Amino acid sequence: MDYHLLGLILYFLFSGTKVLAGYPIWWSLALGQQYTSLGSQPILCGSIPGLVPKQLRFCRNYIEIMPSVAEGVKLGIQECQHQFRGRRWNCTTIDDSLAIFGPVLDKATRESAFVHAIASAGVAFAVTRSCAEGTSTICGCDSHHKGPPGEGWKWGGCSEDADFGVLVSREFADARENRPDARSAMNRHNNEAGRTTILDHMHLKCKCHGLSGSCEVKTCWWAQPDFRAIGDYLKDKYDSASEMVVEKHRESRGWVETLRAKYALFKPPTERDLVYYENSPNFCEPNPETGSFGTRDRTCNVTSHGIDGCDLLCCGRGHNTRTEKRKEKCHCIFHWCCYVSCQECIRVYDVHTCK
Repeated sequence: MDYHLLGLILYFLFSGTKVLAGYPIWWSLALGQQYTSLGSQPILCGSIPGLVPKQLRFCRNYIEIMPSVAEGVKLGIQECQHQFRGRRWNCTTIDDSLAIFGPVLDKATRESAFVHAIASAGVAFAVTRSCAEGTSTICGCDSHHKGPPGEGWKWGGCSEDADFGVLVSREFADARENRPDARSAMNRHNNEAGRTTILDHMHLKCKCHGLSGSCEVKTCWWAQPDFRAIGDYLKDKYDSASEMVVEKHRESRGWVETLRAKYALFKPPTERDLVYYENSPNFCEPNPETGSFGTRDRTCNVTSHGIDGCDLLCCGRGHNTRTEKRKEKCHCIFHWCCYVSCQECIRVYDVHTCK
């Protein structure tokens, strides 16, 4: 057992309000026992941790949508872990903790920007998909954005109402971001960037009709892309995120913090760009203060010169190599008609892990 890692996890679990201050703890609804019971037990809105009054009212008024909200956050977390699987920070979550990412998101870093964007996009995506599948009585298919059909096709099927999903995400996820400080301004911007990605990637999806698939007539509808496309796009936005500086202004309600691009020579960020104003730690070593788990024992790619390569991922500490035997299907044969038979082979692989 890695006792250093165990100690780090225990620190995260018991470090109290400092960890909880940086991001919405209602995201914990997407993990653990609460999530697994969503489909079988009624949701008690008052038992969801971290809801502000506006979110609590939303939950009670639109209780049937809440499983989709939780599903959206879970979808965002899974996509985050896919996109960062080869990086020093790999979007690790902590079970049995309200602060599911530990202290990492306490800082206004690129990582915080991405997580807020992908979680908000996930909520919009899951709610939109749920409505199109008919699982809710308060929403359904989109009938407002059809317009005249094109040549050789007509409207059909169920167009996904992304506007409704975006509205739910905005009303729920942004409800706690109403403080006049820089962090709320940053979170609101990145939340909206994630949701805008959904709207920008809506596309026509069509199905052919006719004898033997001749496609004499096509029916088409508006559809969301695979969520992987959303993750890929936002990951690119993470890599090119705009660094900001905090400015204070005196208004009628008091001091208000806003964000301004740090470098005037660069193009200012648009509503589709991610923004941040604090630098990220290097995530090389375990650090309870920053939430870093370090990269010790992480699998690295010995042939890569990128961040997933052993040189960069292991932060110059070097790597260990071991052999691993794996059972795989091999010598597969297709039999008419219609099944495939395979043999089972043992293959030996080299596995490289950071020191």
